[in-house]
Amino acid sequence: MKHIGNLQYAEGAKKKRKRIGRGQGSGHGGTSTRGHNGQKSRSGARIPAAFEGGQMPLNRRVPKFGFHNRFRTVYQIVNLSTLQRLIDEKKIEDGKVDLDALLQLKVIKNLRSPVKILGNGELTAEIEIEAHKFSETARQKIESAGGKVTIHG
Repeated sequence: MKHIGNLQYAEGAKKKRKRIGRGQGSGHGGTSTRGHNGQKSRSGARIPAAFEGGQMPLNRRVPKFGFHNRFRTVYQIVNLSTLQRLIDEKKIEDGKVDLDALLQLKVIKNLRSPVKILGNGELTAEIEIEAHKFSETARQKIESAGGKVTIHG
């Protein structure tokens, strides 16, 4: 019978923690599991993750070339051939394609990056499509098929 006076944890529910620096009898006295000497045995030791003990770090050893624009815009691209395939598979039926529809069809990965429609492939269906950018060939092919282009935002 369980009473408040004799309650116990379930088997394996509570692990014994190391009581560090509580004398030799604890088994973790002396060096307190830090080993002997060296920077890491001292209190206040903060070593950066990329520090290689004074050796020239990898990110400085590797040669660097060119210019990397950290502010460049990376577009998610969608080809007209992909849109035509979706129409043929009856996944796009009403003739309207917007960013949410492309996301639901898993053509694009997210709504944070802008979407650009490229003119690779042929388009026979008449569709109204919305995206951030269109290539000139994509715009011509959509409009020649009787469709409409809308720039998002």
